[in-house]
Amino acid sequence: MRRPLLLSAMKPRLLAGAFTRHVVVLGLLIACCAGIIAPASGAGGRWDLLQRSVGVSAMHMQLLRNDRVIIFDRTDFGRSNLSLPGGRCRRNPRDRVLPVDCTAHSAEYDVASNTFRPLSILTDTWCSSGTVAPDGTLVQTGGWNDGYRNARTMPACDAGDESCDWTETQDALAANRWYATNQILPDGRAFIIGGRRQFSYEFYPKAAPSDTAVIQMPFLAQTRDPEENNLYPFVHLNIDGNLFIFAKNRAILFDYKRNRIVRRYPELAGGDPRNYPSSGSSVLLPLKPNPTEAEVLVCGGAPAGSYNSTRGKDGAFVPALATCGRIRITDAAPAWVIETMPLPRVMGDMILLPNGAEVAIINGAMDGTAGWECAKTPAYAPVIYRPDNSPGDRFEKQSSTGIARLYHSSALLLRDGRLLVGGSNPHVYYNFSNVQFPTELSLEAFSPDYLDPSNDMLRPRILDPSPTGAPTSVTYGAPMTLQFSVPAAGRKERGGGLGALSVTMVAPSFTTHSFAMNQRLLLLEVTKTAALPDRAGAFKASVTMPATAVLAPPGYYMLFVVNGHVPSEGIWVHIQ
Repeated sequence: MRRPLLLSAMKPRLLAGAFTRHVVVLGLLIACCAGIIAPASGAGGRWDLLQRSVGVSAMHMQLLRNDRVIIFDRTDFGRSNLSLPGGRCRRNPRDRVLPVDCTAHSAEYDVASNTFRPLSILTDTWCSSGTVAPDGTLVQTGGWNDGYRNARTMPACDAGDESCDWTETQDALAANRWYATNQILPDGRAFIIGGRRQFSYEFYPKAAPSDTAVIQMPFLAQTRDPEENNLYPFVHLNIDGNLFIFAKNRAILFDYKRNRIVRRYPELAGGDPRNYPSSGSSVLLPLKPNPTEAEVLVCGGAPAGSYNSTRGKDGAFVPALATCGRIRITDAAPAWVIETMPLPRVMGDMILLPNGAEVAIINGAMDGTAGWECAKTPAYAPVIYRPDNSPGDRFEKQSSTGIARLYHSSALLLRDGRLLVGGSNPHVYYNFSNVQFPTELSLEAFSPDYLDPSNDMLRPRILDPSPTGAPTSVTYGAPMTLQFSVPAAGRKERGGGLGALSVTMVAPSFTTHSFAMNQRLLLLEVTKTAALPDRAGAFKASVTMPATAVLAPPGYYMLFVVNGHVPSEGIWVHIQ
């Protein structure tokens, strides 16, 4: 069921200022419901303003299993627009701007109630990274200044627990990690790679407090140029257990257990950079059941030299890249296939949609690069990419927002199928006046066309396990039974409503700086389906969980039943 999208009262006080989908033909449904209702188009999706201000700009966002989103910014710019509760203040003599600060730099957003509350961070989280541990705890690492080597954890808080907050471990990392990337591994640890002037990687948590190992990675030094352009490298866990790592315009397949490069991929055609500050974005495309191949998509970025060209009073803003590169990383002789988006984009976010057939490309600019005051033409319109469509028919421009989402904006998928969008602060400090693009403290939701009311009769509703219940525990390779209904399938006079079924499982992402870390979507094998005899329009499906932690690292996932291209509201499952 979709959440209400109206603005609601705020709790805290604000201060002034080409894979083929796994299709199951449901013979029992066709027998009782002749024909299929074609899905209706939502004409490019819909935008809704959720909060005019949460007091904190959403540089980083992570959805947790309690359907709350952890939002945080940096701490070194002075006061935010959100007070800490009870007159509390952050006292940090190492803060370079405000050693005594009574405002919050993190917030917890409750999706169901559309409310938020302040959270407390001590040291600087500027341009950091994160994963969600197998137990559902957000593990955030690095930052700047006094936060370079710190690790912070944020649990999925119980309802009503206002004392639930961040905890911080000083010097938990072995190297400074500022603009680094995290990727969860099959054993539940985080692989942490790169950062400014850090051509290395490490693992977290550590085996012991004495573990200070930092392992050098020459590939990062080799891909650095005078503008850097290799920060926040794109990392994806391949189906063979190795890591696909992309930096600037080149990629490797890396065996992190043996510290060796397994293969080197061709340079992405054109040679232009795709990583920060020439920030493109990347996804591992949805994986089939029992996959034997995997594909990566890299879109957008900026031509070489774009960042330096924006500097100074007379800076020039070079048009962003409009190309995407797609590569099957499991091929014996992999090659990039180049595609062209409807518009150029830098600083875009790429989010896998729960129907397993679409990728949203959202936020960013059409010129310039990441960085303060480094772009001037916002990309207001998202684009949907459909990897199964024929080349030349994969992109579709969507409805535009009215809010610029430039540097330090973010987006992520919610369990109801909407995209939560926030952030944008292209200034050194919070700046709300006398600038073309003020600091953004608002939250919006983008609803893709599958959420259009014209599709409501086609939308599955999971009945069991209950979407409002506790997460369902599952194990690798094990069966799981789902019960769901489809309104149109229970109304014979409507001509049916269901002829193809798929079930997807999505890992929620840690999104920052145009990369949704740890994002992953798997299509599950559907082994059996049947109509429920005592309820019209209701059905039972048996699915098989992914076979190994290499395919689905342990933790919490959102599971969706998909009718054609229309997904249900998801349920949480915990695989281990």
